[in-house]
Amino acid sequence: MKKASMVLDRAYAIGEIDPRIYGSFIEHLGRAVYGGIYEPGHPTADKNGFRRDVIDLVKKLNIPVTRYPGGNFVSGFDWEDSIGPRDQRRHRLDLAWFTTETNEVGLHEFMDWCREAGTAPMYAVNLGTRGPDAARNIVEYCNHPGGSYYSDLRIKNGAKEPFGIKLWCLGNEMDGPWQIGGKTALEYGRVANEAAKVMKWVDPSIELVACGSSSIEMPTFGDWELTILNECYENVDYVSLHRYYGNPTNDTRGFLARSMDLDDFIKTVVSICDAVGGKKHSKKKLGLSFDEWNVWYHSKEQDKEAWKQGKWNRALPLLEDIYNFEDALLVGSMLITFLRNADRVKIACMAQLVNVIAPIMTRNGGGAWAQTIYWPLLHASQYGRGTALRAVVDTPVYDCKDYEAVPELDATATLGEDGSVTIFAVNRSLEEGMELTVDLRDFSGLSTVSHEVLVHEDVKAINTEENPNNVSPRAIPGGKLEGGRLVIEIPRLSWNVIRVTK
Repeated sequence: MKKASMVLDRAYAIGEIDPRIYGSFIEHLGRAVYGGIYEPGHPTADKNGFRRDVIDLVKKLNIPVTRYPGGNFVSGFDWEDSIGPRDQRRHRLDLAWFTTETNEVGLHEFMDWCREAGTAPMYAVNLGTRGPDAARNIVEYCNHPGGSYYSDLRIKNGAKEPFGIKLWCLGNEMDGPWQIGGKTALEYGRVANEAAKVMKWVDPSIELVACGSSSIEMPTFGDWELTILNECYENVDYVSLHRYYGNPTNDTRGFLARSMDLDDFIKTVVSICDAVGGKKHSKKKLGLSFDEWNVWYHSKEQDKEAWKQGKWNRALPLLEDIYNFEDALLVGSMLITFLRNADRVKIACMAQLVNVIAPIMTRNGGGAWAQTIYWPLLHASQYGRGTALRAVVDTPVYDCKDYEAVPELDATATLGEDGSVTIFAVNRSLEEGMELTVDLRDFSGLSTVSHEVLVHEDVKAINTEENPNNVSPRAIPGGKLEGGRLVIEIPRLSWNVIRVTK
């Protein structure tokens, strides 16, 4: 058995963890809405048509924010189509996903669902085909108490009290040629700044996320961030990052190392943000919003078949990745990476929540179940609160195609308000387990150790409606704690949650 060590100390604090790093995303795409969160006539549907079995799974995740309504969808979306009597709402061709949007679920319905699911909206405005005028109007509609045209229209539509949406995205992936109304960096920077100004004039309490480049591989990356932030730095609060990974070549070692790329990505964008801030002599530091992140590659060929069912149909089964065990391990490492950068990563939305590259799957008229990637998100959201600690880890390493000196033990820790310490760890080793020794001498009164592990012999193992617990966590012996030192065994290829409590 290999050996690793970790030193933890209260003085090694990275910063307070923003709970919004455990957010998610619902786009009008595929079966995320229709057949996902919403299915009137389903045996579990409530009076509003929302699936209670899905809500139950969502509530366990304790998701603080849910991004909505897109995504690529938002760049051609008129928000006014989503309010008022349902039978009068327009059916629109969605040019992002080549389906028809009926607007049966709109703004008011989504707010109802948020209340039921225990989450808050992170609303994206259209800066593709629309602009600052539409952006300020929807803020007025959602957040102004009354006495103006749009706030009174909200009241007329049945919501006397303001929705109070506090977090807003200024468009989506605006440097992408696939984006409706895509823009150059200067064009986007100018429109984002003007939208930000008027949105905050309507409601100064809101926070705004500017679109970073849609991918680190984009030729625009880097220069895009420099240019747009030069225009809108003082009027925005966060810059967005999007990151997806895949393993089409079945290289498990290389795949599990991809979180190293994620860490490099974060540090690069932080450097750009601070360079612009320095240039502007600003005391303000921008936060990062990973408002799209996940594993995504399984469904690429399936999507082609889905579109063959009929272009412009409603709620085609698109982007329905079926996640396996190794996907869950990488998701765990991505969450660990966010925690290690908690001083700057303040928002992260796993894309998406239900059916569409999602931790939760459903069958129309049938069951709902947790995919493999559900479990690391649940554990991190449940226990990864409080203060992020900078763990000093000594671990064996390995080399792979794209990276050298990849830590076999990818680990970090958090300090809870109750004084508990939680260690999150992924053992990347394909061959053997690892004995981990943790120095906890700076934390007094700790006496109880628990250990939950997600492990499976088959890296390609999946969960299904028939076998939803095939890949699911279980408790194992919690190791030995003596004199402030914990010795514990970490199984090979595993996601681990080690809790040391008083």
